[in-house]
Amino acid sequence: MRDGPQVTDSTSATPTGPRRPDPPTAARFAPRSRGEVALAVVAGAFTLAQLLLVRPGMGLGWDEAVYVSQVASHAPAAFFSAPRARGVPLLVAPVAAWSSSTELLRIYLAVLSGLALFLALRAWRGVFPARVLATAGALFATLWVTLFYGPQAMPNYWVAVGALAGTGCFLRAQANRSDRAALWGVGLSAALMAWMRPTDAVWATLPLFALLVGARRWRRPALPAALVGGLVAGGAEWVIEAYVSYGGLAQRLSDASRIQGGLGWNTAVADHLRALGGRTLCRPCTGAAPSPPVTLWWYVLPLLAVLAAAVAIRARRPVATLVPLVCAASAAFPYLFLIGYAAPRFLLPAYALLAVPVADLLVHLVRVPGRIRRPLTAALLTLALAAHLAVQFAVLEHTVRRTTAAHREWAAVAAGLHRLGVRPPCLVTGENDVPIAYYAGCSSAATGGHDANTTSAGVRRAVRHMPAATLVAPGGSPPGYARSWTPHEVAGLRVYVAPAPAPGERQ
Repeated sequence: MRDGPQVTDSTSATPTGPRRPDPPTAARFAPRSRGEVALAVVAGAFTLAQLLLVRPGMGLGWDEAVYVSQVASHAPAAFFSAPRARGVPLLVAPVAAWSSSTELLRIYLAVLSGLALFLALRAWRGVFPARVLATAGALFATLWVTLFYGPQAMPNYWVAVGALAGTGCFLRAQANRSDRAALWGVGLSAALMAWMRPTDAVWATLPLFALLVGARRWRRPALPAALVGGLVAGGAEWVIEAYVSYGGLAQRLSDASRIQGGLGWNTAVADHLRALGGRTLCRPCTGAAPSPPVTLWWYVLPLLAVLAAAVAIRARRPVATLVPLVCAASAAFPYLFLIGYAAPRFLLPAYALLAVPVADLLVHLVRVPGRIRRPLTAALLTLALAAHLAVQFAVLEHTVRRTTAAHREWAAVAAGLHRLGVRPPCLVTGENDVPIAYYAGCSSAATGGHDANTTSAGVRRAVRHMPAATLVAPGGSPPGYARSWTPHEVAGLRVYVAPAPAPGERQ
């Protein structure tokens, strides 16, 4: 196996005779075609698994409601906080701009995520054999967190496939200076990451910049130009919006840090471990870690990465293995050590990058010669992977069931608001205001917390012109502006409905 694609002539010469003609076209392209078919099968199975295991009718989560509402045809745009970027709204716009169907949106995203996985794996052709890439795709695609977030309107999966594709194209472009497609791949992948989450794009590409600066043989003007050009193209809108709507770039970065709990040294490794059981957001992250069968793969993964590096170094082909490993470590670092909470989706870019060297290691172990050793190794790996898949699918089923139930409760509250006369145009504040407002077709507002976008006076002014309600959790009390509103019980929440605006004042 080579560290990069090798450029060879399409014809060959014998020592004593003229160059032989090209082989027949079918024979020349058959290996590549078979390899691409294998990648397409993995990507297609990934799409099918999403449609079967992650229910298209699951409903939208809190963050999804924020992103989709920016382009939705039936609901006002929710407050867009400083850390967010506009990549996801643009991604979902072809569906969300004209349809409110969550099922249709899920199907669209599942198909698109499968296509993106195929392209990201294909970007590594010539760096690793197709059997390694297909194995890597299967390893990444069968993680519960990958299956769960592939069809969701969230940015992390797209950063992951961007990082995977960009690193593969980077290695190809370094090995073959005439590979213009690889250069374009570097730029487009960087743009995709920055389009989705600019700060994640910087962390994922930081080791690539270090290589370009620190290693003389990597210094090639076209590569840094492609990386920088992609990051600028993808992140330009976020920077411009910072000056237009957030008081400047420094202020937006400061606000983003505050919303994420204040960036600084925060060891969140144990938090991520606790989240492996299906907690989509671990903030605050209390309680015990999941059972050992659920967390075992997380302990084994870094050991496999170290072993993959050792095998590659011993075989004198370290570059193609070490580069994705270092990029994975860089992509994971801020979420493991700089943010004081956890969500499994944060580490998707690291998992995608780790999948390639780990797959290479597993293929190497299976192919080790020996009449007894080789079949025994293959049998043990098959059993281990089967157990791993059983755990991943069990966690996925539990997570989907719990999430679906929560989203149905939000939909029930929204339906209750409609029965109480809170219909568009309307305003919702309080407990889970963003997703419930989206389900009800209302605007959402908060006077405090990370998504604060108004004041009590602003709410009082708004209720003069539109129906409004505030949602209070059991045992809680309404905010000052809603204490005179009429209380109701709706799907386990205390709902305070504002007096109806006068006919002449309603919008």
